[in-house]
Amino acid sequence: MISVSNVTMRYGARILFEDVSTAFTPGRRYGLTGPNGAGKSTFMKILAGELEPQKGNVVRPRKLGVLRQDQFAFDAYRVLDAVIMGNKPLWAALEERDRIYAKSEMTDADGMRLGELEGVIGDEDGYTAESDAAILLDGLDIPEPLHERQMAELQGGQKVRVLVAQALFGKPQALLLDEPTNYLDLDSIHWLQDFLLGYDGTLIAISHDRHFLNSVTTHTADIDYQTIITYTGGYDDMVMAKTQIRSRLESEIAQREKKIAQLNEFIARFAAGTRSSQVTSRRKEVERLQSNELARSNIQRPYIRFDQVRPSGKHVLEFKHLTKCYADLKVIDGFTANVLRGEKICIMGRNGAGKTTLLKSLLANYPGLTDPGFKIDSGSVFWGHEAQVGYFPQDVGATIEHGLTVADWLHRWKPEAHIEDIRGILGQMLFSGEEGAKPTEALSGGEQARLAFCKLILTKPNILIFDEPTNHLDLEAINALNIALQRYEGTVLLVTHDHDLIDEVATRLWVFHDGALEDFQGPYEEWKGKHN
Repeated sequence: MISVSNVTMRYGARILFEDVSTAFTPGRRYGLTGPNGAGKSTFMKILAGELEPQKGNVVRPRKLGVLRQDQFAFDAYRVLDAVIMGNKPLWAALEERDRIYAKSEMTDADGMRLGELEGVIGDEDGYTAESDAAILLDGLDIPEPLHERQMAELQGGQKVRVLVAQALFGKPQALLLDEPTNYLDLDSIHWLQDFLLGYDGTLIAISHDRHFLNSVTTHTADIDYQTIITYTGGYDDMVMAKTQIRSRLESEIAQREKKIAQLNEFIARFAAGTRSSQVTSRRKEVERLQSNELARSNIQRPYIRFDQVRPSGKHVLEFKHLTKCYADLKVIDGFTANVLRGEKICIMGRNGAGKTTLLKSLLANYPGLTDPGFKIDSGSVFWGHEAQVGYFPQDVGATIEHGLTVADWLHRWKPEAHIEDIRGILGQMLFSGEEGAKPTEALSGGEQARLAFCKLILTKPNILIFDEPTNHLDLEAINALNIALQRYEGTVLLVTHDHDLIDEVATRLWVFHDGALEDFQGPYEEWKGKHN
């Protein structure tokens, strides 16, 4: 169990949470939710013992698994060793044993200490540590040839999966996972979900993946109103319960204010008259009913709506025998397809399969979006009549020029737009008031993504192409994007590992599967049924 007593954390005048007391019990799996900036990662660091609260205390179990966010902290270590380091007592015993064996001469004390260390290693399942670590790595799509490599040799997404394995290693009594699905492909996310469903300790996970939270969590600890309230059920259950509670409180306050207004009217009419005792009793009733203002939620929901200046022609895109290789690796091998107006196509596959390469291949001859260093090897791509593409690349920050304000950068994409229209769009995406004057170089990842959405809202293309748009978004923004794409009347090409986006938006799939690129004419549920 992890228990928290009277914990307070604030930055200057801004209170994240105050006098929080709660417990996280074994056998339960908690989602830790709240918008960007609510204090989720701060609270997780407090639970892990990496940050001291300004007030209060935390009781935690001896064996705690923590997903590390620093991808470079273990670059000097072998992949298997990085995983085994998740069990701190075991790793300390192994290191000390190696130091003793490395001595040119051992003393009797060294011999005695070796016996103690072998006992620790045995108790911590150290003799099967490498095979146990290998099983975790295989499940997370880190193949055996990489197990002996240095962490520095791995790509970013692979490092994240190794760090997930590190957190899971050694059968910890509690698991703290901060964004465990970041940079994981859908197959790895599903594997992680299944693994966590069998975990019988205390699990606390921060995630912006709604499907992951709904699939895994039994309870939701929500940071809002400067406190943490725990609800039974997954994310959707929490939202429903929270909305009902809020509505009830607002209704009760409205009734109370109505009663207070009636009493005050009586007092005003008869205060100078002969009914002084009745006036006095009503004043006491007003004092009793007087309530504090209902605490404000810190949740902000963006409003995303994608429109078109004009529709494209019926035939949006046609490409034939598309081929792209990197040295001896053939990523796309003669892929041919036609795209019709209004289709919403999700591009799926494991990390590194070629999803971004496919998007770049389709844009290789589109004016203004061509990557000069990228060429297809063979094949032809034809964009249809009136095709107007809006592109959201994976590295969206690289497309936002520095040295401008947020409003000025957005205005450049449509100089004839009125400043009121620019401000309105920025406000929709939570750049309210003075935030329009914020320098573009000061934007966070989530703000960069929201500003890129502003550009698409302003320019109104009839084809939207997204490459991992949810990477830096909170749940409210992801849900808003989901709804916007469902309602959009244009054509969508979307690379994502978000299960709900794929399930609820896609009408067609291009899937890198079993060494080939499959064109599946139907939604994700049908594709899963075919391949199960």
